[in-house]
Amino acid sequence: MAFELTVNRKRVTVDVEPETPLLWVLRDSLGLTGTKYACGTGDCGACSVLLGGQPVHSCITRIQTVRDRAVTTIEGLSADGSHPVQEAWLAESVAQCGYCQPGMMIQAAALLKAKPVPSESDINAAMTNLCRCGTYDRVRRAIQRAAAH
Repeated sequence: MAFELTVNRKRVTVDVEPETPLLWVLRDSLGLTGTKYACGTGDCGACSVLLGGQPVHSCITRIQTVRDRAVTTIEGLSADGSHPVQEAWLAESVAQCGYCQPGMMIQAAALLKAKPVPSESDINAAMTNLCRCGTYDRVRRAIQRAAAH
């Protein structure tokens, strides 16, 4: 079945089954591999993307539910890495292995859009993504840095 989507500000058409997870459409149909597969159950956040400006776990979001809401992946935050969250992530050396980081940056970007100057408790409540390397302190510092940008 054909689905028309707006992904990273570009209109695209994909031919997939309605139950196909958005994650696989992004990675396999569109070649946007920044969004990562990890748990497959919506628990870890590695696959987070923005859907209509809100963070969602793309591994459990079926393509048929996307409708006319724009999708933004890590590749769509900025073409040149100049988004304040991306710059702060580099400045704070957040990434260790880096696998979960695209989902974390998406979640952080959504938080900062909703709360441009988040408190520590706002950050703790919003950042539910899992990081096996344990870079949570650097994540918090990066979000605070991006907020001050």
